[in-house]
Amino acid sequence: MKAENGKLIAIVRVRGKVNLNYNIEETMQRLNLKAVNNCSLIRLTDSYKGMINRCQNHVAYGEIDEATLSKMLARHAPDANAKEVMEGKLDSIKEGMPIRLHPPRRGYRKIKQSFNQGGQLGYMGGEINKLIGRMI
Repeated sequence: MKAENGKLIAIVRVRGKVNLNYNIEETMQRLNLKAVNNCSLIRLTDSYKGMINRCQNHVAYGEIDEATLSKMLARHAPDANAKEVMEGKLDSIKEGMPIRLHPPRRGYRKIKQSFNQGGQLGYMGGEINKLIGRMI
């Protein structure tokens, strides 16, 4: 994982529950990713890094930028301010978690390979903004 501690990370569940290990499903529940196409926003810490590493073959994640965050919040949490959320005041959107998104327009590329291999699993870096933009 290349993301730095303290950054705001968007995690999108890409794969479903069929034949999923109990430990991974429990980790997904703790990340508020209960269904496919759910998105959760977290401030990255060491404990969240461990949780993401456990379920990285079922999610796509990366650093979200303010423009994408403001589009997502305008649609799903209109009373929240993207600038405040980027500064660390996540309390205004906690009750709205997880954010349910549509399936991406033009679909996922591949959900059985990691991002480095041409798929859409694991750490995507800034490319997560394009994926979320297609899902809003």
